[in-house]
Amino acid sequence: MVSFTVNGRRVETQADPAMPLLYLLRDDLALNGAKYGCGVGQCGSCAVLVDGRSTFSCLLPVAALEGREVVTLEGLGAGDKPGAVQAAFIAEQAAQCGYCIPGMIIAVEGLLRQTPSPGEPEIRAALEPHLCRCGTHARILRAALRVTTPPAGAAEPGR
Repeated sequence: MVSFTVNGRRVETQADPAMPLLYLLRDDLALNGAKYGCGVGQCGSCAVLVDGRSTFSCLLPVAALEGREVVTLEGLGAGDKPGAVQAAFIAEQAAQCGYCIPGMIIAVEGLLRQTPSPGEPEIRAALEPHLCRCGTHARILRAALRVTTPPAGAAEPGR
């Protein structure tokens, strides 16, 4: 039995300890924000936060989750009340097909949890392992900058 928290809710599972977290989230917990892209940690569409850090869920076995905190895209906000990063992506119309966007949002959220006021180089580094096949990189970067850059005259980012 492995016990951990997902989006603030305690989860106990007897799933195969070698099963990737991605499958547990999608198949057993009906949390479909994280997407199956490549299955080998090279695209980022499966990213979730684990203890506040962006992590590729296709590579993380259930056995490694004991006592940890997992936050998925669903845990950041909802359609009628998106989180700050989600709202920035909506405002910048960052999605085309949208398949990579959950992982991109998680990457920016994880960066903000580790570095409250990152600059463009840190944002680019956080997004670097994430692939977007549609080519909306400029919009994605603008969305990340929107949420991480303080408005003129403000002291803190717009979180």
